Amino acid sequence: MKYAELVDIKKAFFTSADVAESLKIKPQSAVVLCNRYVKANLLIRLKRDLYIPAAKWHYLNSADFFLIAGRLQVPSYLSLTTALSFYQMTTQVQQAYFESISLKQNEYNVRGTIFRYFKVKHDLYFGLVRKEGIFIATPEKALWDAVYLQSLGRYSLDVAALDLKKINKAILESLSPRFPGKARKYMENLWKT
Repeated sequence: MKYAELVDIKKAFFTSADVAESLKIKPQSAVVLCNRYVKANLLIRLKRDLYIPAAKWHYLNSADFFLIAGRLQVPSYLSLTTALSFYQMTTQVQQAYFESISLKQNEYNVRGTIFRYFKVKHDLYFGLVRKEGIFIATPEKALWDAVYLQSLGRYSLDVAALDLKKINKAILESLSPRFPGKARKYMENLWKT
């Protein structure tokens, strides 16, 4: 059965081109096959021409979801509470909710798992690193992203859940000049609490 061969594709998710290559079929046939398998609930369409076998969905771990978040919207990087949780700088644990920074606002709901992308200005799209194939904000940049969006009324940061002792204050302060005055004021108030 062709579906068994798709489940064996080593990638966390794949395109119709990957299916065509794996099954040695024409690209148009792979598109048709993927559409049929989505209708039969054998594949999950993450977005246009990006699929994952439905049987694998319940076995995905955080790293898999992080990879999916990075692929659903390009360019983007994990940030905000998602990144702070990754670095164990907050006690807040998000279930089935992943936050990223992008140059375009967007949200994907895949089987109840939310991938949310917050838009920032181009000059504030920085401060990310690549770890194991995922783009993620540095801890200090994740905090700045959260404070910046909160200063605009577009995000709610759970300050009580933060462990500020794990933040490198020198790095945090070095990033300060890149942010507007209102965000810097919010950050100052955060450190006073």
